[in-house]
Amino acid sequence: MSVRTGACRAVSLRLAPVPPIARADRIPSESSDVNFRQLEIYRALMIGGSASRAADLLGISQPAVSRAVADLEHRVGFPLFDRIKGRLIPTPEGELFFKDVHSSFLGLDHLRASAARIRDFGSGNLKIASLAALGSTVVPRAVRRFRDANPKVSLTLQILSSAGVRDHVVNKGFDIGLAADEVDLSGVDHSILYSVRAVCVLPPDHPLASRAVIRPEDLHDIPFLALAPEDRARMRINEGFDAAGVEPHVIMETPASLTICALALQGVGVGLVNPVATDGFEQRGLVIRPYEPPVYFKAYMLFRPDAQRAQLVREFAAALNDTLRAGRS
Repeated sequence: MSVRTGACRAVSLRLAPVPPIARADRIPSESSDVNFRQLEIYRALMIGGSASRAADLLGISQPAVSRAVADLEHRVGFPLFDRIKGRLIPTPEGELFFKDVHSSFLGLDHLRASAARIRDFGSGNLKIASLAALGSTVVPRAVRRFRDANPKVSLTLQILSSAGVRDHVVNKGFDIGLAADEVDLSGVDHSILYSVRAVCVLPPDHPLASRAVIRPEDLHDIPFLALAPEDRARMRINEGFDAAGVEPHVIMETPASLTICALALQGVGVGLVNPVATDGFEQRGLVIRPYEPPVYFKAYMLFRPDAQRAQLVREFAAALNDTLRAGRS
């Protein structure tokens, strides 16, 4: 016999004799308990495409495959296959049932992978989502510090917008999120990570590079690289411009201080950025100056409810704080 999946493919299948099953009304309406082994054999048959392949995958005989499938049909109370001229063709009910069976096995595969990860790494996995300003500077140093103390722990790091960071913590099971202060803090545990003063970044040959401190009036009508309009720091910067009666010439907007640093280094314009994002740029020639009056960048650590109780989460949060303190010393 053969199994045909869909309308096109037929594969060879030798079945042990089983009682004929024509339609669902010929199967008892009261289902018995379905056991895991039957589902495992049924899944192997659907994926492998033949009894011989399913038998090889599971280390059993082909007659055992056909008996298990026939018994499963009686237990679930509807036919999984139509028997037509020596072929097994999955019924619509069988196709629908297989989707649920397959999804359930994916969950089991996830559990197996989780167990293997815990076995291989000893203490599990830590998932971190971070805004770009920290993800390329502070976080790598914190990861090194953390792994010095936890060498068997695996980590996952995603670089995202602040809204994306929150989504990964709330909806995707991430343990720690690092986000700017425009993020929605409802539904998450959180603590302040830092509040730092903005700095002005300029191309090496810019006329303002000779000044020790940059002020709002220095930036009037200057080609300016701005943060995204929804950024809270951008709003505070604009408030300072309005109070001083100045209006820089905004030539580009971007959500990332890191991008502004790269653009300023190329001579595109000047910008006010999170100083955390300037790491390594001064050595490449970027001019960095204090900005007055002070404008602050703020960031939060976000946690799933109760996640702060986990030892690994506490240790990584400590590594972040230690890294920030070391950078300021």
